[in-house]
Formats: sequence, structure tokens, C-alpha cells
Amino acid sequence: MISGAATCFYGFVGFDCVATTGEEAKNPQKAIPIAIVASLTIIFLAYFGVSAVLTLMVPYYLQDEDGPIPKAFEYVGWPAAKWIVSIGAIFGLLTSLFGALFPLPRIIYAMSSDGVIFRFLGKVNPRFQTPVVGTLIAGILTAFMTLIFDLKELVDMMSIGTLMAYSIVAACVLLLRYQRSDVDEDLDHSTQDSLWKNIKEILIQIFNFRRLKSPTTLSGGIVAWEVLIFFLGSLALTACIVHAEEPLSNSEPLAIFGVVFFSVCLLLIMVSIGLQSPSKKELSFKVPLVPVLPGLSVVVNVYLMMMLSVETWIRFGVWMAIGFIIYFGYGIWQEWRLLRFISEENRRAAREINDLFSISKSVPTVLK
Repeated sequence: MISGAATCFYGFVGFDCVATTGEEAKNPQKAIPIAIVASLTIIFLAYFGVSAVLTLMVPYYLQDEDGPIPKAFEYVGWPAAKWIVSIGAIFGLLTSLFGALFPLPRIIYAMSSDGVIFRFLGKVNPRFQTPVVGTLIAGILTAFMTLIFDLKELVDMMSIGTLMAYSIVAACVLLLRYQRSDVDEDLDHSTQDSLWKNIKEILIQIFNFRRLKSPTTLSGGIVAWEVLIFFLGSLALTACIVHAEEPLSNSEPLAIFGVVFFSVCLLLIMVSIGLQSPSKKELSFKVPLVPVLPGLSVVVNVYLMMMLSVETWIRFGVWMAIGFIIYFGYGIWQEWRLLRFISEENRRAAREINDLFSISKSVPTVLK
């Protein structure tokens, strides 16, 4: 059932396109959270209601895997309804297609503008005012993947990528909540290097024994490392639970020790993060129950990822490797070029200021 939940997570994919239209919203800080929560609630109620009715109509062991709803109406003696459902499914697929195409040009344009992917992909067509080339290439790539993979493989691939993305988002919530901002009190009295070299200060700050009321550079750095360790610990814990299921059922000491050890480590990390001083920056929307809710989200998402097949992990690894090659081979190079350009512009501006200053000093001498 849990393995099926990881695959069925694909059904919730798409609500995040709300966030890609943030620049077009009048009040995005308020509208986007409300829209995301409302869409998730509607999706859940729709899936929950249809699943409950379908199970009440037909026993689960008699349901058809490819088309359960049309077969259910045929099973109860209402064959005409299956045609209505089939036509509705076609329109539903078209809606899903448009929903996927809606954020695609915006994402391509944003990534190419930042230099993460090739810049020609984000070139805006003067007639359509959209990145036509990037959209066409993305569509061709999607069609090619549809050609070489079957539906279940594509769904699993989409699920593992989405779960990874949401895990990173939850980790970023933990990370950003405890970083210094402009409104926080400056409690740092030394450089970051000297703080990190002082082991005593680090050990004291891990559980915030000084009860600091504002985040510091040291506390923010500790939270960053703890979030990374928490993510790796979640991978280790869920791997023990999933792949050591039989030893755990047989109460083998080594398997039980692994689960208990990693669980205690994750719990201590959550306690340590919770004791740090959060940022006092006022936002229109904040995730509640931090750090418990984001930490639980990371563990659950990683657990669902572990329930997917090894082949899905291999395909995901290859896909990530291609992305890393593009990013580190092109994105970092573009960023380095941009920084060099900014540095040259700053030096040029400094020379112009010096020249103007020299001229202003020489003017009184000429007048004399």
C-alpha cells in the first residue's frame, strides 16, 4: 500500500504551477499560499471521494487496473455511464496537458535568464512573446521520453523527482527560518572563521545554552549542517526500514539498533534546530510547526522515494547526472562570466570616478 502511495503521489503533481505565476499575482505573498492549500484540499477531496465510491461499488479484487471507473459502471449494470466517464477522461487529460504547458515557458525563461540552462532556450519570440524554441525542445524531449518509457515508468520517474523537489523545499524551510535577516539584532562580535574555529562556542550553540534571542552567523551555520545531516539520516533510516523489513520482523538486534540509532539522531537534530533562535523577519505567510512539520515532511517524502523500484532510482540518477553536467559545465561557467563582467564594470566605474575627482581638483588650479 505504501509503495502504491509513492506512485499515486503523481496525482497531486501540478498544483505547484501556482507558484510559477507569482509575478502575475497582485498579492503573491498572500494569494499563492491560499491557492496552493485550496487546490490541495480540492484534489484530496476529489480523489478520496472517487476512491471511496469506487470501492463501495466494486470489491477491490474485481477492479480493472487500466480503467476501474468505466468497468465499475459496467459491473453495476449501467454501461452507458462508462462512455460519459471515458469522454470526461479525455477532457481531463487535455486539462492536465494545458496545466503542464502553462508553467513550462515561465520556468524555461527564468532558468535561462539565470544562466542555469542554455540562454538561447529563453529567447522570447517577438510575435508570441514566449520562449518558443525552449518550449518546442522541451515538448520534443517529453514526447521522446513518452516513446521509450511505458506509463508506469514515467509515473514513477515523475513521482521520485517531485518527492525529491518537495523534500528540498521542506529542507529549505528549515534552513531559511533560522538564518539572519536585516531585521535581526547583530549579535556577532567576531568573524565567521574565528567562530567556527572555536569548538567550545559551537558545542554551546548546538543546543543554544546561552538562549540567544536572535539568529547569528554561527547558529545559522549550525542549522545548515544539521539540515544536511538530517537529510542524510532520513535516507539511512528509511533505507533500514524498507530494505531490512524481514530482519526487523524477526527482531534481529542489528536491524533494530540501526532504526533506533538513526531515529534518535534525527530526534536530537530536531531538538537542536528547535532550540535555535528563528528569524524575526515578518512574512505574510509562514509554515507552522517549524521544525517538526518540515522535518516530518522530509522523512515521509524520503520514505516514499525508498519504496520506489531500483530501476526508477537508476533512471533518476541518470537524469540528475545530466542535469549536473549541464549546470556545472554551463551554469557555473556563465555565473563566473557574469561575476567577471560585474567586476570589470566596477573597476571601470571606479576609474571614471577617480578621473572625475582628479578633474574636479584641477579646476580651481586652472581658474587661478
